[in-house]
Amino acid sequence: MEIKMVYVIHSLVWPLLACLFWWWNELWYASPVRARCKSLNAKLPPGHLGIPIFGDYLSFMWYFHFIRRPDRYIRSKMQKYGNNNNNVGAYRTYLYGSPAIIASSPSLCKSIITATTGFKQGWPSSEVLGSHSVISIHGSRHQHIKGLLTSEFTQPDTLTRIAQQLQPCIVAALHSWFQMGQINTFHQVKRVALEFMGRYMGGLELSPEIDALEKLFSTMNEGIRAQPWNFPGMPFRHALQCRKKLTEKLRLQLMKKKKEGKSIGATSDMMDRLMQSKDKEGRHLSDEEVVDNVLSSIAISYIGIAYPVTWAIYFLAKNPHVLLQLREENMEMAREKKGADVIYKDFLRLKYTNKVVDETIRIASLSGFVFKKATEDIKFEGYLIPKGWNVLLWLRHLHVDPSNFEDPLTFNPDRWDSRPKHGTYLPFGGGVRTCPGSTMARLITILFLHQLAIGYRWELANPDMKIIYLSHPVPADGVDISVSKI
Repeated sequence: MEIKMVYVIHSLVWPLLACLFWWWNELWYASPVRARCKSLNAKLPPGHLGIPIFGDYLSFMWYFHFIRRPDRYIRSKMQKYGNNNNNVGAYRTYLYGSPAIIASSPSLCKSIITATTGFKQGWPSSEVLGSHSVISIHGSRHQHIKGLLTSEFTQPDTLTRIAQQLQPCIVAALHSWFQMGQINTFHQVKRVALEFMGRYMGGLELSPEIDALEKLFSTMNEGIRAQPWNFPGMPFRHALQCRKKLTEKLRLQLMKKKKEGKSIGATSDMMDRLMQSKDKEGRHLSDEEVVDNVLSSIAISYIGIAYPVTWAIYFLAKNPHVLLQLREENMEMAREKKGADVIYKDFLRLKYTNKVVDETIRIASLSGFVFKKATEDIKFEGYLIPKGWNVLLWLRHLHVDPSNFEDPLTFNPDRWDSRPKHGTYLPFGGGVRTCPGSTMARLITILFLHQLAIGYRWELANPDMKIIYLSHPVPADGVDISVSKI
């Protein structure tokens, strides 16, 4: 009798525990919100918050890391919870340590990304990039610092100066690639970009230790979109450790500049200009603000250059008819310039090359998704985005959705002869959080392509390479190529 009773208890308890385990996040996070939904005449987007602690992380990793089919992740949501009845393109889940709403439609993404109220930046990486970084702050301080950074990266005279300073570096780098014969594109472009950005933004001469420093920056960047688990062995912990070492290097550089007391001049770098800038009240930036913004600018800009350049080199090698047209356009400009450096205005005339860059950025989806956090309850077309929840703007889905771009995985620069549908192409964010370095990244990508096209040929060592999607999409082998002169 007792054995039967134990068996009955076990047969009831285990299913009950399994049920509680499966629905715990829904009970803990979603149930309190449903009461607010009634008063607001709204409902939560469809979905499931996953299991305790992990949420939907295991499913996310399955699609992104193990089978490397990231687009199937959002499609699985659509197939399971429907899309015809949910044209809003919103799904609830639990990722990066928080309940979250995934936004996958152009209208919802555009509405959130351009909103001036109701949302704040929701990076899980504020600790990695710094609490004083323009990415982490809000309000008037954000406006002031973003204005300073925007002037560093978007003004025509600034872009012309960048083009003039960087072109000799690119020419020298490409010549060294030719001498080596076979190179790893991603690794080599990162070295060039980091060395230049360190000099331009912080007055740092990184060449003697470029590989070690690139490893620190690379590990730090990997923590930007890692799960915020600060435990030994976790990417987030490694990122914080690398940030500490890099912050110390920049702090020493700042102290050196203070001691020298150099005034702003032709040889000034971004750190100099940030140190001497003032807001409307006449206040200088604090040392922490200067260091955090120089560090985050270097970290994001050098990798934001390496990704599109690497992908463009790969796509051009895979599409020789595109490369031929790009080469003809750049050869024509080189003949016009008669050996003189190409300046910023010249790049605006390279229409086909600009289309190649747009198509590269679209299909590679350099920033697969963007984080926001709701600061208040937001109602959108009958659905509630709860206060305190993360919002993941799934930009990659916009860029590879067949309803937005015909035959989306085909590399076709000519699709940019007409403008894309409104809200379907958001590679650099939007609104007050638009990436201030986007114009500079495009310029430098075109600089690389121009010098490559007029002087070199290249072939892929592995035309069928795989792709790593976390933390950003990158060719698994870094695109090994053999380089020869024309």
